[in-house]
Amino acid sequence: MAYRFFNGQAHAASYWKHRVPPSDELVQLVLQFLEKHKGHPFELAVDVGCGSGQGTLLLAKHFDSVVGTDVSPAQLELALQHAKEKNITYRECLAEELPFADSSVDLVTAMTAFHWFDRPHFLQEAHRVLKPRGCLALLSYTMDMEISYQDCCLHTLNQVCKEFYEALKPYRNPCLGARTDVLYRAAYESIPYPVKEWQENIWVRRSMPLCSFIGMLETFSTYQALLREDPQRAANLSQDMCERLMSIMKVTSAETELMVGIRLHCLQNLKFCVFLKSPAWRGLRSRLCLQQSTAGVADGGLNSRGGCLVDYGVARSASFETAGI
Repeated sequence: MAYRFFNGQAHAASYWKHRVPPSDELVQLVLQFLEKHKGHPFELAVDVGCGSGQGTLLLAKHFDSVVGTDVSPAQLELALQHAKEKNITYRECLAEELPFADSSVDLVTAMTAFHWFDRPHFLQEAHRVLKPRGCLALLSYTMDMEISYQDCCLHTLNQVCKEFYEALKPYRNPCLGARTDVLYRAAYESIPYPVKEWQENIWVRRSMPLCSFIGMLETFSTYQALLREDPQRAANLSQDMCERLMSIMKVTSAETELMVGIRLHCLQNLKFCVFLKSPAWRGLRSRLCLQQSTAGVADGGLNSRGGCLVDYGVARSASFETAGI
């Protein structure tokens, strides 16, 4: 059974318009890790599951060449439209079948995408293409978002958001687990590289119009599932949320700017010469397969964030903590 998320042209356009890209601060953490443990030159970075390319663009000024990969033609078409830098290219491929030579890549990133992959296969593929002392960085953010507006009660504002997320819970794809930070932390603990770092509680605050905040929530897979099943109910849910927030904020325009706080986490690993068929890597696959199986899904699928979710009797991975990404 195959799944494709973030794949349609309309969804890709909304994704580009509303999704918040990784912060410069988070990218700098990754670059500092790479420089500390490997050093220059920074020749090739590969952004796997790149979507419409927001994160790929952030890497361009730091590397001789940057390649974004995804399985969604619609997402890649949009990424190409915004790729003004000459050192950026895009390729349509699976996360588990990267078209790069062994030991050829300085940095492999997956920005809010790793949880959609066949994780054991992807990690082994990342190990294959990374240079010795190359870096694998997996970044994501959670639904621990906080909105604020002037002197409005934070609890009242964010309670409206929580009720929105709760209404979407029945539309979570069965492959989604409870929390992404738990999933990423488990991957961090399982990967047998001796040099690695775990960063969490990295808060980024962005000012954006209320309509853009709601637009971002509408890109999540759970909302898109509701939209496919019942477009009118999905529209009513968004409209109700918007009207309630505007009432609390005492404003008349959805263009009113509010502050959105987003909590991120990141794991970084430095490649050492670990043989893929060693006991450590066999143990990694067993542990990650066990983690995937706890999600309660046994079939595989394909998704547009770059993952081929192979039907080998274990579940796919988790996404956003409440709404799903």
